[in-house]
Amino acid sequence: MVQNQKTNQAALDYLDGFIDETRAADFLCQSVRTLQKWRVTGFGPSFYKPGRSVRYRRRDLRDWAESRRRKSTSQH
Repeated sequence: MVQNQKTNQAALDYLDGFIDETRAADFLCQSVRTLQKWRVTGFGPSFYKPGRSVRYRRRDLRDWAESRRRKSTSQH
């Protein structure tokens, strides 16, 4: 039981961790330039900007990707 709690906490810590735009692009199978364009247009996932750097939370990336999930090309 204790091991399951540790595993669950580790998974939550992983999802709540921050990553840079290079890792975020890799996570989403996109280029860094695509993420940069998305930030300008407001299309992409939520991001954080502490100072000059840009960071993404894995949970936000996963949730955003899931919201884009479709069963066919005719779905909007």
